[in-house]
Amino acid sequence: MSERRPRGVFAGLATLDVVHRVAVAPAANEKVTATAQFVAAGGPAANAAVTFAALGGQATLVTALGSSPVAQTIAAELRGVGVEVVDVDPGHAGLAPVSSVVVIEGTGDRSVVGGDAADRQAPAPSPELVGSLLDGVDVVLVDGHHPEVSVAVAHAAQASGIRVVVDAGRWKPAMADVLPAASDVVASADFRMPGAGSSEETAARLVADRVPVVVVTDGPAPIRWWQGGERGEVPAQAVDAVDTLAAGDVFHGAYAFAAASGLAVPAIVAYASKVAAVRCTMVGPRSWLPAIAEVPLA
Repeated sequence: MSERRPRGVFAGLATLDVVHRVAVAPAANEKVTATAQFVAAGGPAANAAVTFAALGGQATLVTALGSSPVAQTIAAELRGVGVEVVDVDPGHAGLAPVSSVVVIEGTGDRSVVGGDAADRQAPAPSPELVGSLLDGVDVVLVDGHHPEVSVAVAHAAQASGIRVVVDAGRWKPAMADVLPAASDVVASADFRMPGAGSSEETAARLVADRVPVVVVTDGPAPIRWWQGGERGEVPAQAVDAVDTLAAGDVFHGAYAFAAASGLAVPAIVAYASKVAAVRCTMVGPRSWLPAIAEVPLA
C-alpha cells in the first residue's frame, strides 16, 4: 500500500506572471531586450500550492479568477502542474490579475508590478464548499488576498483543528481577521504589525498574541522561530542565486508540506530553506519543480 500523500488547501491570490529576464533594469524611457521570457501562473497562494504539489502533496487552490481568457490560462497552467483549482467567482467577466516581472541576470533579484486583485470583491465561499474542501486536509495556507476567501477558509480550518499557516509577506487589511486563526505565522522581515517599528517588535507582538508558531525569514540571514516559550535560529541555505522570483512563496509551500508531514518546527524551517534555495539556483518559473522533489524531507 502506498504512503498517503499530505493534503493542503491554499487560499488567496493567483495571477498571470509575464516574466522578463534582463541583463540590466531599464532606465526611464529606455527599452531593453529580454534574454529570456516566461509566462506562468503566480501569486503567493498559487506558488505555494505549486510547490506543495511538486513535493508530492495534493494541493487545492481556492481563489477568484472568472471567465476571461487570462483567468482560463491561469487555471489551465496550474492544473498542468498538479494543482486543483477552485474558483469562487467563476462568473466574473473582468480581467484576472496580471503581473509584470523583471529578473536581473547578474543577481537573480526580481521586481514585480501587479494589481494584486486589490479592487476585486471576491465572494466568500459557502460553508458547505469550505467544509467539503477541508475534509481530510492536513494543512491550510492563506495569504490574505481575497479577504473573504482567506478569512472563511482560515477560520473554518481552525474550527476543524487543521494547522493554519499564514503567509505574512506584508500587512494587508484581512490580516486582522486572519491572524487569530493562525497556528503558524511565517513572516518576512519586511512584515509589520500596525504601529510596529521593526521586525523584532512585530515578532514579539505575534508571540504576545499567542500565535503558537512564529517564523521570520530575512533573505540570506538566519531564519528565526518562536514556539511555546522557546526560540531559535536556523541558518538560511547559502546558494549562488540566479532567480529569486517566488522564493518566499516556495518557502511557504515547502513549510506547509513539512508541517503536514509532522516535522518539528526547526526541521520544518530547515527543509523549507533548502527547497527555496534550490528554486533560486534555477532560471524560470517552473524549471525547478523536478529538482525540489529530490530534497530529503528529514
